[in-house]
Amino acid sequence: MADDFRNSPTFRRLARLALAFDAWLNSSVYELGRAGQRVYSGFQTFMERFHVAGWRRGAVELACEGLTLGLGASIVALTLAAPAFRETSEDWLKKQELAVTFLDRNGQEVGRRGIRHDDSVPLDQVPEHLIQAALATEDRRFFEHFGIDVIGTLRALTVNARSDGVVQGGSSITQQLAKNLFLSNERTIERKIKEAFLALWLEANLSKREILKLYLDRAYMGAGNFGVQAASAFYFGKTVREITLAEAAMLAGLFKAPTKFAPHINLPAARARANDVLNNMVEAGYLTRAQVHAAEVNPATPVDRHRDVTPDWYLDWAYEQVKKMSAAGKLGDDRVLTVRTALDSGLQKHAETVIEDQLRQFGPQYRARQSAVVVMEPTGAVRAIVGGRDYGASQFNRATDALRQPGSSFKPFVYLTALLTERFKPTTIVVDSPICIGNWCPQNYGGSFAGAAPLSVALAKSLNTVAVKLSVSIGEAYWPKSRGYHQAKIAELGRSKIIETARRMGLSTPLTDTVSLPIGAAEVTVIDMATAYSVFANGGRKAPPYAAIEVMNSHGDVIFRHDRDAEPLQHLFNPTIIGDMVSMMHKVVEEGTARRAQLEGGHKAAGKTGTTNSYKDAWFVGFTGHFTAAVWYGNDDNSDMNNMTGGTLPAQTWREIMAYAHRGLEPKPLPGVPLAPVAAAPAARGSIVEMGAAQRPATLTPRSLESLEAIGGLFRAGRRAEGGVTYSVGGALAHTGSGPASGGGVRSLGGKIEMR
Repeated sequence: MADDFRNSPTFRRLARLALAFDAWLNSSVYELGRAGQRVYSGFQTFMERFHVAGWRRGAVELACEGLTLGLGASIVALTLAAPAFRETSEDWLKKQELAVTFLDRNGQEVGRRGIRHDDSVPLDQVPEHLIQAALATEDRRFFEHFGIDVIGTLRALTVNARSDGVVQGGSSITQQLAKNLFLSNERTIERKIKEAFLALWLEANLSKREILKLYLDRAYMGAGNFGVQAASAFYFGKTVREITLAEAAMLAGLFKAPTKFAPHINLPAARARANDVLNNMVEAGYLTRAQVHAAEVNPATPVDRHRDVTPDWYLDWAYEQVKKMSAAGKLGDDRVLTVRTALDSGLQKHAETVIEDQLRQFGPQYRARQSAVVVMEPTGAVRAIVGGRDYGASQFNRATDALRQPGSSFKPFVYLTALLTERFKPTTIVVDSPICIGNWCPQNYGGSFAGAAPLSVALAKSLNTVAVKLSVSIGEAYWPKSRGYHQAKIAELGRSKIIETARRMGLSTPLTDTVSLPIGAAEVTVIDMATAYSVFANGGRKAPPYAAIEVMNSHGDVIFRHDRDAEPLQHLFNPTIIGDMVSMMHKVVEEGTARRAQLEGGHKAAGKTGTTNSYKDAWFVGFTGHFTAAVWYGNDDNSDMNNMTGGTLPAQTWREIMAYAHRGLEPKPLPGVPLAPVAAAPAARGSIVEMGAAQRPATLTPRSLESLEAIGGLFRAGRRAEGGVTYSVGGALAHTGSGPASGGGVRSLGGKIEMR
């Protein structure tokens, strides 16, 4: 049948059609190829016109590569800059920074931070010589460039390259304003890219005069002052409208390094910088040499401001706290605030003095150049912060921002975690003997082993091997199925629980889990250590550190009170276990490594010393019933100190500061440590006081202070009330205002107010 089909006319017709299609297809492909060849030949002929050789070819290739790389870089830059543009909302100009006036715990003003909203001066009222000084020093081509001064940037790069250092800055005033408005001070490429794009955006949306006005209002001028008006009032006691040429030059010198050249901190440096500004004004053609001569021979003199009056370390931290509260919506929409803090001005000044005296007297022999201190109440109220030796030399706050290894001061977290397993008590016998986790074998200070001893003695002697063994025991207690694991794995499980305990108590920094974590190899901050130890002092409650006792808006209304609006303290641990822990830490002070921290007057103290490898860090963190304080010594470059342990200068410094803090206070018991009867007061009235000892000014008791604050609140409310208001205070009647009952002021107190 197949043969019949092949012989049929239909089959022959289909075969002819197939052959015809194949021939057409072959010819079409051939013609298409010839056409493509002709097009390609034409293209080659056309491109021959652009053929270059020799150096021209190299230049073209470089240009092409540059274009490709430039396009790629632009895409990357736009990607990095995109987040910054989210800040440029429609109402960005209306947004104002906080303006905060800080009071200490007694209501005395101690400083300001943020932008003052009531001191802006129109640009046409700012003296011309101040504007010229700013332009000559910061951006001579301000009115000529488009936001980025390319010529100025290249000139700065050239000068810096020749000087082998940073001599000139390349940022325009617009770029500096972009940084002040939208960015941080971090020195990264990403920040510079964002700064450049935002500068272009500012130039597109604002006039040059508007940009200059914002810059003069928002630039940081040192000592917590923003803007030339605030700086004029602070440094010279006058409005910016009245400043002289010499004073204008000194102010313009602050834009580059406001703290370094602040006249109330370093007047010689400020005057030298002012002379540089005057020279810049001559070079820029604004003034002649003869016109600046008088300002050079008669330099500006600031008003008398003692830097130790302003607790800058504390205020920097408190301002950040207030900004976080505002961002969380706790302070309403008002941007002008008055904050009464927990700051103890006398204690703050004394702590700064003690640090300087200790470093001056003992620093050279120990090769120690820096220290930091935090003093707080067990409830979290921070009384004092010392972030370094000299705020004028360095504003870096070592108390709140520096990450340092705590050494053995970390061990209480290990011991507490062990007590929480209910396998251990202070009397539990532990064995101080060699132990190795993998190839790491810790050694005790001095290189010896103490053998069998109670757990409390092991902490008092700060035995390293016991802390490491406890990490293994903790792992076994929380994960019973881990007994078949390798010891290194069991120890790792134990360390995870130790980290959990430390975090619950207030350590907020990343705690790197290493085999040496139980003996303090992780990095912490001073304020975190004080916060965590406060849990021991208050009986087991977490007490986050805070500065603001109350916050008032621009109308004087209290919009936040810590005792009313803050979250209650979180109970973390069984008070009995905390009592056991405190009793062991009390032994550290009484019998162990911190005997130099003992206080007089019946005040019981507990705490722990800490020393890191090569003596890079030395700590003592301790507490009483009234206060917790953390003291750190070390060097910014992490260089070794000379045999300084936590039981030497840190414990001694802690005692000097806490002795002052406790003057006039009755002893308060610690959890698990009863008070011993005091035979006689060491400094009773009429007795002889040790000569040269720091004396704390007489202060009211807390109850008396609360009573006075209540009375003050009544008087303030009465003054705001129309026609007078009658109040009852503990059964006594008081009438204030201008009503008939008073005739103005306070007429009578129909009873008595008892002050305790």
